[in-house]
Amino acid sequence: MDATFWNDAERHLVRYSGAGSFVPEIIERAEGSFVWTADGRRVLDFTSGQMSAILGHSHPAVVATVQEQVAKLDHLFSGMLSRPVVDLARRLAETLPEPLSKVLLLTTGAESNEAAIRMAKLVTGRHEIVSFGRSWHGMTQAAASATYSSGRKGYGPAAPGNFAIPTPNAYRPDFTTADGDLDWRRQLDFSFELFDAQSVGSLAACIVEPILSSGGVIDLPPGYLAALRDKCHERGGLLILDEAQTGLCRTGDWYAFQRDGVVPDLLTLSKTLGAGLPLAAVITSPEIEQTAHERGFLFFTTHVSDPMVAAVGNTVLDILYADKLDQRAAELGAYLRKGLLELAGRHPVIGDVRGRGLLVGLELVLDRTTKQPADDLGAAVTRRCLELGLHMNVVQLPAMGGVFRIAPALTSTPEELDLGLEILDQAITDTAPRFTAISAGNR
Repeated sequence: MDATFWNDAERHLVRYSGAGSFVPEIIERAEGSFVWTADGRRVLDFTSGQMSAILGHSHPAVVATVQEQVAKLDHLFSGMLSRPVVDLARRLAETLPEPLSKVLLLTTGAESNEAAIRMAKLVTGRHEIVSFGRSWHGMTQAAASATYSSGRKGYGPAAPGNFAIPTPNAYRPDFTTADGDLDWRRQLDFSFELFDAQSVGSLAACIVEPILSSGGVIDLPPGYLAALRDKCHERGGLLILDEAQTGLCRTGDWYAFQRDGVVPDLLTLSKTLGAGLPLAAVITSPEIEQTAHERGFLFFTTHVSDPMVAAVGNTVLDILYADKLDQRAAELGAYLRKGLLELAGRHPVIGDVRGRGLLVGLELVLDRTTKQPADDLGAAVTRRCLELGLHMNVVQLPAMGGVFRIAPALTSTPEELDLGLEILDQAITDTAPRFTAISAGNR
């Protein structure tokens, strides 16, 4: 039976993850922090599905909402409105600072970023977009054109007017102070000097994540967002914050931008909003929405304002509030970080532990002094973790090494985090000696 499954998969499925392959397991069901394979193995999910299932898999309240809503009102003509949609728009606005109060409900992160960029271009009358050199904002046209971490080769011209600026990576700084620390202010000044030299004076927006996830879980330094906003506004552009993975309590705050006290012009949400179901949002000010409307803003899609997933979004907000999951993410995040730092004390291949709340990056290196990348080690540890019952996700980018994106569900228990740490410890113990020996032999 399993051989037939994999033969059918190989014969009929389009491979969509670049050089990567499918996880070599057939997943039969998922519940809470675990998934179960066809052969009955239980695997701890340290990625919340696709970084989305913040309430764990098959949360009873979400299951009940889907069952009730799909039997009552699932999908409508895109111009029609329902109570779940208006309720969710109002409730999202209530979680945010002024003037963020106008909401567009969509399906995916790429779609919400596409809509935000489209709105920014229409409102400003400009076309240039700035994003980070390690960015990931989605695979639709405008979002893909603002994505630089991968997926750019072979598809023809990107949208005109897209510019990449250096990512402020404190672990691998390019601009440094006298003490060797990242000098992000000098880096940012340099970035916009280069932009100004190439720009035709038509900046529409800067789009960034407060913590770059696919870029290696890189937390922007305190003060950076405010300085970036000012650079953007000085040139007539808008600031778009992509909180697909950081929004709705994962970082220990409701939104990652709250730490910096910076209110974006447009905010995009997705993954965490639907807790695993396809739900996304663009949120902006009445002023921007009014201008967009007056200029004929068009983003009329098949599943805009769908009632079923909007009902799920309302349930997600109910649970986040009732269970105080922002506080829980902060507490569990501190617990997880402490455990990872203890692992770093035992394993020299762990070069850095970073992130906020329950979005944590662990970077593997072959040498802590040189920070030699460890892509192959990261892949080997990932495979060994899966064999031992832990699903991990490693980001592999040139000159960065293997970075694990660790994002357990906000409903995880300390015991589940302990289990994950124990398996990770064992996986590194089993695999690292072979790679460090090869590295030493090549010196």
